[in-house]
Amino acid sequence: MEDTGRTHDERRAGRWTSVLIMFTLVAGVLSFVWSARSYWLLPLASAQGASIDELFDIILVLTAIAFVAVHLFIGIALWRFPARQGAKAAHWHEHLGAELTWTVVPAIGIIILGIAGEVVWAKVYSAPPANAEQVDVVGRQFEWQFRYPGPDGRFGRSAPRFVTSGNPFGMDPSDPENKQNVVTINDLHLVVNRPVLLHITSIDVIHSLSLPNFRMKQDAVPGRVVDIWFTPNKEGAYQIVCAQLCGVGHYTMRGNITVQSQSAFDQWLQSQIK
Repeated sequence: MEDTGRTHDERRAGRWTSVLIMFTLVAGVLSFVWSARSYWLLPLASAQGASIDELFDIILVLTAIAFVAVHLFIGIALWRFPARQGAKAAHWHEHLGAELTWTVVPAIGIIILGIAGEVVWAKVYSAPPANAEQVDVVGRQFEWQFRYPGPDGRFGRSAPRFVTSGNPFGMDPSDPENKQNVVTINDLHLVVNRPVLLHITSIDVIHSLSLPNFRMKQDAVPGRVVDIWFTPNKEGAYQIVCAQLCGVGHYTMRGNITVQSQSAFDQWLQSQIK
């Protein structure tokens, strides 16, 4: 009688757990559908971002299938095969085919995603084209500074010994070429359909230059210069944010990006030269 009562309790617990699992599945799917309609990726504005979005979609579909399949399997199994008096559970090692399937299929999926990720990574961090616009980027609490070469396309000399709070790029004051260079704060100008190469560093703590519309993000590390490049392909105004908690003013570390035609960029650059 005692075993019968315990079996009955286990069966009821199993079915309630099945109901809870199915509720979690339905709630998860509905919350995703709602959030996807309200909050999603910002409009794409770079050529390289297309491959990143494709990889994102592949990962999303595969993980969604796994999420639904696992919840359905566990929920149905708990409902259809409750505890029975005198019955013993069968262990997976007694069914080698099922165990191999459960192990090999996810492993193959992980390998495929790993290869796809390496392909995208190689595209993003490949050598930039020779005609890439070059911009120096410095992160500091709590702003982004950008340095452009002058109309002749050349940067003036710079060195760490010249770095000060008022000269974060370490520009050599004795080099006349630096007078043609343009420095802006929280204002990045790019040319549409022309690759841009960003040389990114920081002068205080670790920041992270995040360009959501271009699907680009790179940490700015003190003492190191890290290069990233991409090709903006849509004119317009976009935002820069810092994606690394960098201090009490982190939330204010925002900037603007203007993607414009070559002629408009040249006119803007000339207007900035003092």
